[in-house]
Amino acid sequence: MTEKDVYQEADWNGQSGERWVAHQARLGAMLAVFGQAAIKAAAPATGERVLDVGCGAGESSLALATLVGRQGQVVGVDISEPMIGRARALAPQDMSVVFRVADASRAELPEGAFDILFSRFGVMFFDDPTGAFAHMRRALRPGGRVAFVCWRGVAENDWMRLPMSAIKGIVPQAAPPGPEAPGPFSFGDPERVARILTAAGFTDTAIAPFDASVVFGKGPTRDAAIDDAVEMTLEVGPLSRVLADQPDDIRDRASVAVRAAFAGCPGERSVMINGATWIVTARNPAS
Repeated sequence: MTEKDVYQEADWNGQSGERWVAHQARLGAMLAVFGQAAIKAAAPATGERVLDVGCGAGESSLALATLVGRQGQVVGVDISEPMIGRARALAPQDMSVVFRVADASRAELPEGAFDILFSRFGVMFFDDPTGAFAHMRRALRPGGRVAFVCWRGVAENDWMRLPMSAIKGIVPQAAPPGPEAPGPFSFGDPERVARILTAAGFTDTAIAPFDASVVFGKGPTRDAAIDDAVEMTLEVGPLSRVLADQPDDIRDRASVAVRAAFAGCPGERSVMINGATWIVTARNPAS
């Protein structure tokens, strides 16, 4: 396990995981449209078996389990114990879904056991993505398929671009990670994604853009909605990490700047933010 992997695991088993669980219903609703687009691409059928990688609090796993029915099964894996705990709490007892705390890139997985390898924003954090996908491919049956959704670039995703641009000059920021460093946007280059899947042994890779506008803040008034968006940004995500150790005056200045940025977004009693993703599909060779 590399130093980056250790950091990711510690982070998602610590503050990031706990904050995500605290806001699970809201975050799940925001990401649902992207997950549904990936599920449509996966086209799960009754009786199929699905491995949901980086399943988080399990929203996509539960949606998949509804489609495969009791004859099928969904196994959701994630490195975050708090998120898996939440997923288990949300899962109905009569649903054919199980959740495991595990790193899918190295966990022991039954060979050829799954029809579909699925992920909603869970595959961009591998330190060695080619090795991870090669490992996970072994868990797919011959002819099995892959479907996942990942973010495109930072410049196309205002949920990241707006707040982080707003605090430039207020909060010292570390140099941005390289475009291929593990993180939310490491799969922004579709050519890189195609190379990774090909090198891992997959065929028939297809990558299509999918964009949606989501409610990032809401309230009884426009001002309340903007305040809500700012609060969410300060609680969850990259900005919350940047500001974690900053003094109150810096946090206050940053909040004012982020609020001004969100004020330019559309919405009447909401703040609407664009999300830009890739829907990626591929296939495990039949033999």
